[in-house]
Amino acid sequence: MKFSLNRELLLKPLLLVSGAVERKSTLPILSNILFKVSGQSLTLIATDLELEMVAYAEIQNQGEDGSITIPARKLLDICKSLPENSLITFEVIDESIKLSSGRSKYSLSTLPAVDFPNIEEWQGDVEFQLLKSEFLRLIESTHFSMANQDVRYYLNGMSIESEGNEIRSVATDGHRLAICKISNESLALPARQVIVPRKGILEIIRLLAPVDEQVQILLGANHIRIIDNEFSFTSKLVDGRFPDYRRVLPRNGDKVFETNKDALRQVLSRASILSNEKFKGVRLNFSATNLKITANNPEQEQAEEEIEIHFPYGDLEIGFNVSYVLDVLSAIKDENVKFTLADANSSVVIEGCNNGEALYVVMPMRL
Repeated sequence: MKFSLNRELLLKPLLLVSGAVERKSTLPILSNILFKVSGQSLTLIATDLELEMVAYAEIQNQGEDGSITIPARKLLDICKSLPENSLITFEVIDESIKLSSGRSKYSLSTLPAVDFPNIEEWQGDVEFQLLKSEFLRLIESTHFSMANQDVRYYLNGMSIESEGNEIRSVATDGHRLAICKISNESLALPARQVIVPRKGILEIIRLLAPVDEQVQILLGANHIRIIDNEFSFTSKLVDGRFPDYRRVLPRNGDKVFETNKDALRQVLSRASILSNEKFKGVRLNFSATNLKITANNPEQEQAEEEIEIHFPYGDLEIGFNVSYVLDVLSAIKDENVKFTLADANSSVVIEGCNNGEALYVVMPMRL
């Protein structure tokens, strides 16, 4: 096996697949990337047994076709530090791979390709195409509500649902809920729900650019796969039942107020500085023309902020984890936001005023 390619042509696929490389693995081969040479094309594969990333590059093949696994971190560091546009030659000699570029020469140990784990072949039950920008919006609008290392393992991920011409993403950690839906008239999909694990979701956000290019999405019994012309990404699914979030959507909200999103975010951010570091609680006191926001902490420090609002419902005091509300305000793209409230013990529904794509529910806190 001997081949050459330009540093830039190698660096892009190398960076793409490196996200799936297992950092602290008990299996040494999971720290390696599988290189497969076939004709003038090179396929790079990395996996941590949960995720699999495949990327491609064109090469000048000067030897036989073959496969070998190379330590990912060392190879990436070497490639990053070589001069721009340098030509890198790879040659397998015995149990090692020799890299040469100009006067630089490196020798890396390898592991046999036959030992590299392969995510089994599977067929997608549901297949559809979306613009990358749409799919990214679907995930970025809700991903911050996923649980992290919760014992209810099915919450440590995102529910992706298809039905008719709609794709939905839903995430909850038990204290807050985020739902986003995208309608596309060209779709006609069966009703299907899968849970993509947290690591898979964060990797998808890293991989997708907000551009108007199509990407293919396949849902199988145990996997989700995303196929682009530059890469193929596969993630195992979480085996569990996602809670029926429709049952917890508040229906009794009879008090609605709208306000400028950025103005509200600024006052909440300032008030949060003096909130309890652990619980992040802030009090919201609504009156007919005024919203007073207060926060205090165990050091007896206090913050108080006020903004003008229109709230013709009588006074109401309610407490929230300010981080949850700020996350929602960061995710909403509209200029103005709408809050629908019932009473001090009921969850609030937050959404953008113009765009009905995303909806957020935040539970109140007792302060």
